[in-house]
Amino acid sequence: MVEDAFGREVRATLRLLSEACASADEFAQAAGELFTQHPQFPIYRSFPAVGLLTGSRLLAELGDGPDRFATAKGMAAYAGARPFTWASDSSRKVLHRRIAANKRVTAYGHHWAFSTLTKSPECRAHYDRRHTAGDRHTAAPRRLFARLLSSLHHCLRHGQEFDASAWPRPSETPTG
Repeated sequence: MVEDAFGREVRATLRLLSEACASADEFAQAAGELFTQHPQFPIYRSFPAVGLLTGSRLLAELGDGPDRFATAKGMAAYAGARPFTWASDSSRKVLHRRIAANKRVTAYGHHWAFSTLTKSPECRAHYDRRHTAGDRHTAAPRRLFARLLSSLHHCLRHGQEFDASAWPRPSETPTG
């Protein structure tokens, strides 16, 4: 009788899980369809490792107003990809932005940056340069995410698609 009860519990849990997966798939399909109709769709899709779901999430969280963030640093700070300075009278601390960041963009940004490592040689080279320079595994993708957001901010402001040739090649030394 105990085994039968556990079997029924497992079947009920599997039915719930199956229904939740079906609902998630329906939501992802609907979000992707709506995303393709947005005027900024080509800009988002031009970035490495940005598919329908990633692009629609970024668009939903960052908004579609090109003037929402005055600077790329502001967008990166909102997304938790840039540190902030906490200063009072005699003390000054530079901290990783955990409290004041949009947690959904922060989490998804790590996923996006990590995904670009296999999709874009430029992103991989940037990550490797940061890692070689002493960044740990958590800091290197965050800096890559900040760099991607900077490029996204520029592309949205100017209505241009992403071009990986704008990033320095691994053998080139950045100027400026």
